[in-house]
Amino acid sequence: MQDFEGEDDQRDALDLATRLTGDHHQSLKLWLRMLSCTVRIENEIRTRLRAGFGITLPRFDLMAQLERHPDGLRMGELSRRMMVTGGNITGITDQLEREGLVARVPDPQDKRAFAVRLTPAGRDAFAAMAKVHEGWVEELLGHVPAEDKERLIGLLDGMKAGLDGRGRA
Repeated sequence: MQDFEGEDDQRDALDLATRLTGDHHQSLKLWLRMLSCTVRIENEIRTRLRAGFGITLPRFDLMAQLERHPDGLRMGELSRRMMVTGGNITGITDQLEREGLVARVPDPQDKRAFAVRLTPAGRDAFAAMAKVHEGWVEELLGHVPAEDKERLIGLLDGMKAGLDGRGRA
């Protein structure tokens, strides 16, 4: 996705769904609306993480994956879960390791491989960030009534199941 000069330019470019006519397929409108909302939320979270904690969203996401797997994850599994290349995972892991937030440890199932784990300092840092992050998400989505959130979750679960059934994630 391209970089945009200002917030108004970004909103205009991402809000194409409002300019689509009846000639366009509903699926295209839905996809563009979901993309627009996702990008806006991600950009806001990205900005807040950098300003508040000096961390990038990919680094936060990698730490979140490791928080859910205390025994650690192999690099390939991190790559698959985060949907990025192994090179990206290696770079992020190297940075976090230099800062003492993660450690590479021998994989208990395969002594030739290693897993990445949060260190105690990484676990503490992530816990502090995650609490604030959750508040940001609540702030950004707080205007959506609880019933609508439940309905959207159900609809998106169905959409994901349909995509998973076609061999797509």
